[in-house]
Formats: sequence, C-alpha cells, structure tokens
Amino acid sequence: MTAMTGPPKASGPSPEQPQHQAPVTDAGEPLLAMHGIVKHFPGVRALDGIDLDVLPGEVHCLLGQNGAGKSTLIKVLAGAHQPDTGRILWQGEEVRFPRPQAALERGIATIYQELDLVDGLSVAENIYLGHERAAFGFTARREITTATAELLKRLGHPEMSPNTEVGALSAAGKQIVSMARALSHDARLIIMDEPSAVLDQEEVGRLFTVVADLAAQGIAIIYISHRLEEIRRIGDRITVLKDGRTVATGLPAADTPTSEIIRLMTGRSIEYVFPDRPGVRESEEPVLEVENLSRPGEFSDVGFAVRPGEILGLAGLVGSGRSEILETVYGARKSATGTVRVGGEKVRPGRVGSAMAAGIGFCPEERKSQALILSDAVYRNITLASLARFQRAGFLDSGSEQEAAAEHTEALDVRPAGVTRPVGNLSGGNQQKVVLARWLLRGCRVLLLDEPSRGVDVGARTEIYALIRELSAQGIAVVVVSSEIEEVIGLSDRVLVIADGRIVAEAAADDIDEHRVLDLVMEGDAA
Repeated sequence: MTAMTGPPKASGPSPEQPQHQAPVTDAGEPLLAMHGIVKHFPGVRALDGIDLDVLPGEVHCLLGQNGAGKSTLIKVLAGAHQPDTGRILWQGEEVRFPRPQAALERGIATIYQELDLVDGLSVAENIYLGHERAAFGFTARREITTATAELLKRLGHPEMSPNTEVGALSAAGKQIVSMARALSHDARLIIMDEPSAVLDQEEVGRLFTVVADLAAQGIAIIYISHRLEEIRRIGDRITVLKDGRTVATGLPAADTPTSEIIRLMTGRSIEYVFPDRPGVRESEEPVLEVENLSRPGEFSDVGFAVRPGEILGLAGLVGSGRSEILETVYGARKSATGTVRVGGEKVRPGRVGSAMAAGIGFCPEERKSQALILSDAVYRNITLASLARFQRAGFLDSGSEQEAAAEHTEALDVRPAGVTRPVGNLSGGNQQKVVLARWLLRGCRVLLLDEPSRGVDVGARTEIYALIRELSAQGIAVVVVSSEIEEVIGLSDRVLVIADGRIVAEAAADDIDEHRVLDLVMEGDAA
C-alpha cells in the first residue's frame, strides 16, 4: 500500500481545508497490518476476511454502516475478541493479543464511544488506573501528578489540573483524559470510536487539533465516525467495510467524493433523504402543550404546542438547553415553573410515571446507558414500558412478550431478526429501532426524540427518518432534538431555535435554512 504524500499537518481547524494532511513517508512497513481476519459468533459471521493496514503517523478512517464489522474489528485489535483465522502484524512481527492488556503492552490503546472513566476519581487517578505507580506499597501521588501534567501539556491542555475530579469535566475534557491515559501506556496506535459524537463544533475543532498533533508525533490513529464531513478534515486514508468485508482500503480522504464513500458503504447511491412532509391540519387541537417551563441555569420561559401528526424540531448548539427541555417534559427533571399538558390533562412535574401514563414516550440521547439494558434480550427491552400487560398471576408471560415484540421488530425491520438475542449485540441503528418499538408497543401519544440518529450510519438514518415520519402519520406528536441542523430542518414540520436556554425563533421548516438557524443561535448567545 502506498502512502499519500502532501504538505505538513495543519495545527488548527479550518472549515475550508482538510484539518490533517497525509504523512510524508516512503511508506516502508506499515505499523499495523491485518490480513484475512475472520470472526464468528453464534449464527453470525461478523468478520469475513478483513484487510487493513495503518502507517505510522497517519489518521486512518474506518467507515461502514452499523453492523459492517467495525466494532468487532477494533475489539479483535484491542484483544477483547480473538479472531478465528487471519494474521495481525505489528511493526512487521506477527502477534496475537489474548487479552486487552496484551494490546496495551504493545502500544495499542482504544478509546471507546462510551468512555470508561470513573467520575469520582481525579484526572491523574483515571489516567493511571490499573497501572498505578507505587513506592513502598503506596501510590506515588506526586509522581503521577507530575506525569499527568506532562501528558496534558503534550496534548495541548496544560490548563487542566491533574487533581480535578473527572465527573466535573465536560465531554471534551473527558476525551482528553482518555487520550492522556492512552499516551500513559506509550501508545503507538490509538483507536478512537466516534470521538466527536457528544462534542459541539468548537470542541470538535479542538479535538482535531489534538489528533493532528498526535499524528505529527508519529502516533497512528484509527478514527471511526459516521460524520462523513469530518473525514475530509481529519483523515489521511479511508478503509470501508460492508457486511464484514473490506470493500475499499487506502482511499485518499481528501479526494474521495462523499457520494463514492456512501456507495461503497451501502452498495447503492444515497444522499441525505428525508421523507415528504404531508402537512399538518391546523384545525387539530394540540396534543402536547408546554407553557412557561423553566429550570434555573438550564432554560427559561419555554412554551410550545404540538398537534397530532406534527414533528417539531428543536435546533441549537450543545449546551443550549435542548436536551434538558425534553427531559423536563418527560419528568426526568423537575421544572421550577410551568406546566406540561397532554390532551388537556396536566402532567405532574418531575414524575416519569405521570408522563408515561399521559402517553409520553422518550428516546434519550444516550440510548445504551439510559434506554437499554444491553445484556437483556431484545424482547424484554421492548416490553419494559408495558410489563403490566404481560403479567399472568403475578408472573411475566415471556411467550406473549416475545410474540408482541416480534410483531414490532418485523414491522420496523430490526436486523438480525430474533427477539431473544441480547440487544447489546445489535448495531446502533437497530438498537434505536428497538427503543422506538418500545413506545409503539406502549401506544404513546407524544414521542420525544433526543439525537435519534446519533451513532447511526448514513443508510440506517434514512430508515430511522422514515420510521419517525410513519409514527407521525399515525397521529403521534413528535419532538426532535438534534445537533445536526440539516437533520432538524429536513425531518421537522416546524422548527424552534434555542439559544442560551430560550426560544429565539419559530418558523415552518420550509421557511428556514441552516445558515439562518446558525445566525439566530449566535445572535441569541450574544444577547
């Protein structure tokens, strides 16, 4: 495989040019080479002969739809799974990693999408957790504090204190701690799984600067993202997986058209496809009414109404209060002032049970930690909100649960089929369908969706959009929050622009565009 050549790496984000340029190298031996990697699980061939090579100091983007094999591949590389067949060469030497510690010892570190940090410990304690430095049987606190400060300086964040409790950090701060922990193991290769998923635009820019700086130091990065626009800014080369196979590798990130990447990922040409808007009957009475809702420090005087069959989008930057508004409507947070009504009936503030009884369903942003029991079966995750329906003489009738769940998974095309497998084995897009199936079974009147396509590939997004529009066509009132303004506008009938916890504008989706939303957000923040 021949490396791309180009100018030196950029030191900061630029919206006009790629953030990171390919390493200047004669492309001798790759740092990492994986050949013919095969991995089976019961009934599933997850990897079917994957090939991948990564050069020193490059940012190699690994792309593919949910279920393409990306997660399985990086777990094989990280030592969490063992390949059935295939070879892994590290710095030219064939290796195997029987456990994650073996990969770390070789200099391969993985930063998963769900960061495995301990909020109650300090930055320094998290970085050296599991490989503490000790003297005379005691942790050498001064030594790890000094070492942590050096790592944070190396990552361009000397202002972060090693003694800060990790739970007090922003999502971006936690990403930096995870990178520092990888460097504390003398990592030569860092795998980053959806690192920008919870970051706002400014934080993404800072993340890219750190990634470019690491690559300039000769550290290789495997970067996984569903946001194709990021690949152009940060990537050197691209490998695309589909159905457990490598369909393309070594593609230049700066020059490969997005349409070609999508075609390789999906097997067909596809763009950002939103369903048609059938229109909302103005004569309909609102099913959801929110009046003067406030929570000090988060949002104030929020009010809106949603009619049956209408999709209302909340657009704004991360931290604007969008998610907090949804959680308060659902009762997961208690409002200081204001009311929520469904069908004219008041919902008790701060009571999830009252919201559910009124017919409100909620798909949270963090579906893996807040919406799903990953080790439990698909059917049980679907019936969670309706368990009383399946009780017989004080016991759950699991046969009836499975029958009801199967009906909805078939309707939503959850793949692979079968409701008894653990939901944690499904891809992100199919997990999202399971959460939607839960509320379909429950029969909700209002559906609140926080980042419905987060971690969902470009092909599955279109399916999710169509499902949401089908639910609205059934008369369900839908409220959508998304960090992607194009998604809010394309999916919604009407848009509210949120800035600094306030509604600063309202418009029909046909009458507003992405640039206007950004202008309103910036004006609102300035005000």
